[in-house]
Amino acid sequence: MISKVIAEDLIYKVQKSIDKAEKIVIVVHVGPDGDAMGASLALWHYLMTIEKEPVVIVPTAFPNFLSWMPGAECVLVYEENKDISDKIISEAELIFTLDFNVPNRLEKMEAVIMNSPAPKVLVDHHLHPSDFAKVIISYPEISSTSELIFRLICRMGNFSKINLACAECIYTGMMTDTGGFTYNSNKPEIYTIISELIKLGVDKDDIYRKVFNNYSFDRMKLMGYALYKKMKVYPEYKAALITLSSKELQEFNYQNGDSEGLVNMPLSIDGVIFSVFMREETDKIKISLRSQGAFPVNKVSADLFNGGGHLNAAGGESYTTLHEAVKRFEEALPDYKDFL
Repeated sequence: MISKVIAEDLIYKVQKSIDKAEKIVIVVHVGPDGDAMGASLALWHYLMTIEKEPVVIVPTAFPNFLSWMPGAECVLVYEENKDISDKIISEAELIFTLDFNVPNRLEKMEAVIMNSPAPKVLVDHHLHPSDFAKVIISYPEISSTSELIFRLICRMGNFSKINLACAECIYTGMMTDTGGFTYNSNKPEIYTIISELIKLGVDKDDIYRKVFNNYSFDRMKLMGYALYKKMKVYPEYKAALITLSSKELQEFNYQNGDSEGLVNMPLSIDGVIFSVFMREETDKIKISLRSQGAFPVNKVSADLFNGGGHLNAAGGESYTTLHEAVKRFEEALPDYKDFL
């Protein structure tokens, strides 16, 4: 038995919104990860089964290792298809915003989405959602947005509408947003949901291989280089840092998603409970943070890098040089010693 996490009035409002709409747009945050793609494609499959006209639009391309996901070939990438995306958004009768809590996570898509008169439904599990949506389904205690999509569909009385493709997308989102169920995944109901997905035909071992054992030669070399040459450990603070400059990324023919999971690797070192990865992009430093136990990387991200997230998984950005971002991180380490 799965508890009724989502409030009844929210279920009613979402159902009514879907009933009134035919053309439905689903959007996620910039740099979509496994949970963003899992949640959006799961909802897309569900809406297709009830004969709606959904379209998934992502601000930027998703990682290649997610391209196998059912329906991924139908996703529109906004930066590559701006005109057609703008037209579809302008005609939308309902917009689902998934896996982000504030509109600026849409980056270049923010204006067109926010200017659309279509009612918006937010489904997310990050802290402190803003009030840009008509309906806000926000539960930070839930492991992933994909899990919330499963719960939402079931609470609307439509578990029978979850086909295998939808189930595979839900499982992928749940798996990736918990690091293969290694953090933020200790609640029994997660495994009840997984059991139901497996009953629908999900091959969890095959999905794991497709996501985590699908490296290119260049990606494997990049990971080795990052660990051997670019990882620094701070034993006194039980922390580790990996940095990669844009030049280094180019040397390894970096493709979108090639550094996925790198931030988790230092946590395998005995004595390290806090890991940070900084990747230099053209206009900013992208920062990922992971931890074990009670160490609050969401606090570190918010304090230092204008970010946020969950206790053990967070992200942020720095609009400085890579050197300056590293300096800020190192100078702040003593401030978090009480959390060790």
